[in-house]
Amino acid sequence: MQLTRMQKEALYKNGLVQLPGIVPEEYVNAALQAINASLGSQGIPPDQLQKFRAQSYTPQVQTTSAITDLLTKSPLWELAESAIGEGKIAPGARGAGQVALRFPSTDPPHEPHPHIDGMYSPNNGVPKGEIRNFTALIGVFLSDVPGPYSGNFTVWPGTHRRYERYFREHGPAALLQGMPLVELPEPQQVTARAGDAVLAHYQLGHGITGNASPHIRYAIFFRLSHVDHEQVRWECMTDIWREWAGMKDVVAHAAAR
Repeated sequence: MQLTRMQKEALYKNGLVQLPGIVPEEYVNAALQAINASLGSQGIPPDQLQKFRAQSYTPQVQTTSAITDLLTKSPLWELAESAIGEGKIAPGARGAGQVALRFPSTDPPHEPHPHIDGMYSPNNGVPKGEIRNFTALIGVFLSDVPGPYSGNFTVWPGTHRRYERYFREHGPAALLQGMPLVELPEPQQVTARAGDAVLAHYQLGHGITGNASPHIRYAIFFRLSHVDHEQVRWECMTDIWREWAGMKDVVAHAAAR
């Protein structure tokens, strides 16, 4: 399965493309069963809550087939290759997914704030003074997110290109000083049904809303890197399609306009 021209154009323009119903129900249910079984048997240690929220809940199931099948046995891997290049995604992404749960709160839902993955925070495991960037983010929704303020994955469309311009002017290491100060568009709270997915450029500003719904939001995130990422990891922040061989025609067409 390949991304269509229209989907690639959406990815180029907005920094992400939504993929409705792309993951079969059997894989969604297997992932939910593994996560809920872990929560029921091992719970969430209170002293680990901040770490789990920043890194992954139920870490013991992250590398199981119940989680990784969402990427490797659905069309998602092939779709990502159609944008990044066949055989060009490092195999490590197949090995684990981030279990991202967002629990309901009785407090008023907080507004989302944009970030770029790989920046240091006290609980996310990234050492201070480092940037751990990658190529693409895939999110798989295991539960319905029908409306706003339901723990929505939230994006600021087009910011991947705004941040590219910023890093060309200030250098990629400027990210160590905090998020770039650029004018932001209106955020988009992504709504979804179980089995939907998103493919997003690494450099797209994104965040999470508070959850005022009565339901836990279940999602799994996979971080993909190009096989040559370590050699060009800084350059690809100022040339954001460098690692996306399947996007060449769309990028060239946009540049010619």
